Amino acid sequence: MREPVELRRQRILAVVESRGAVKVSALADELAVSVVTVRRDVEELARAGRLRRGHGVARPVRDPAGPPAVPAPRGVDPAGDGGAVALVVPERHSYLYETLHGARTVLEEAGIRIALYLAPQSADAERPLVERALADGARGLLIAPRWRSVLSEELDYSWLADTGVPTVLMERRPRPGSTLHALDSVCSDHWYGTHLAVEHLVSLGHRRIVLAARDDSPTARTVRAAFAEIAAAHPDVDDWTVVLSSPDAVPGPGPSGADPVPGAPSGSGDDAPDLDLAELLRERGATAAVLHGDVDALMLVQRLAESGVQVPRDCSVVAYDDVVAALGSTPLTAVAPPRAEIGRAAAELLLHRLSGAAGALGPVRRTQVLPELKVRGSAQEVALTTI
Repeated sequence: MREPVELRRQRILAVVESRGAVKVSALADELAVSVVTVRRDVEELARAGRLRRGHGVARPVRDPAGPPAVPAPRGVDPAGDGGAVALVVPERHSYLYETLHGARTVLEEAGIRIALYLAPQSADAERPLVERALADGARGLLIAPRWRSVLSEELDYSWLADTGVPTVLMERRPRPGSTLHALDSVCSDHWYGTHLAVEHLVSLGHRRIVLAARDDSPTARTVRAAFAEIAAAHPDVDDWTVVLSSPDAVPGPGPSGADPVPGAPSGSGDDAPDLDLAELLRERGATAAVLHGDVDALMLVQRLAESGVQVPRDCSVVAYDDVVAALGSTPLTAVAPPRAEIGRAAAELLLHRLSGAAGALGPVRRTQVLPELKVRGSAQEVALTTI
């Protein structure tokens, strides 16, 4: 028997008045009716002045009884209808755009307006954008600074720690002990991602491995350091080296700006202006390579083919990023950081900070999400002869 409309709407009111803001989708699940039906009920109840309606959210006319309200951060309307959440990401950065879309989904479902700011590639580009967002009344901040170098990263620490609104770093992990160490952050566990790549190649019998990686982002620096640590300690890795994946993959004007990799064996480093990966593999007797990021990986695989080195017949390859790794003429096995999930988790953490709920001003959270390995066939068991 179908539930009477008025009874269903009374149940909606009861849930909203007891819990505060509730997603329409959550109400539909709880009442076992369609989202369209609940949305229509919420519209009618809002028209009658019995609740308030936001984008995908139903709110009580008055805040529900409960613990004393937590003072709202700067820019936040206590009624929940204040300024936007600012999202700041680098321009032309497909990796972080997926993170952005993950955050957008969560914020839009919560009825939160979003203000997107794209930071150009110039130095210190994020700060004026954040200042503009705060001046416009932003209630919170989700940000993924470019941080091409360690210096540019540390120059941002002091002002990012003092925005005055809840702030969550996306896919960034500040230096331990820095002023941003105690800032909410959600990041991929790139050490684990690098571990997946190395273990996959070792499981196929590879013992001499090259990492060709960038040095112009926090992710690149973490991958480089992680590879050096993992390869040096691995009992089944006989030889390893780290080189630049492309000549423009460093923060400064050229490879001379790259930081050396701690613990790298003699002969490894960043001294080549343009990487000849085929020659390097021959010199090292290497049978496998980990390549960061995807575009550089695809370019290097093309160059290997031009030099007569076929992937995976002559050299096994694992890419790191998995934005376009699957689109090459040889689809690349790749480490896939959970980009959209990073954005979703960061947005959920920010919403918690903005909610005024019990614990919203609680301890800082530094969340790490594990990448996964997407196996596509660009790596195979090591051949009896090397290239």
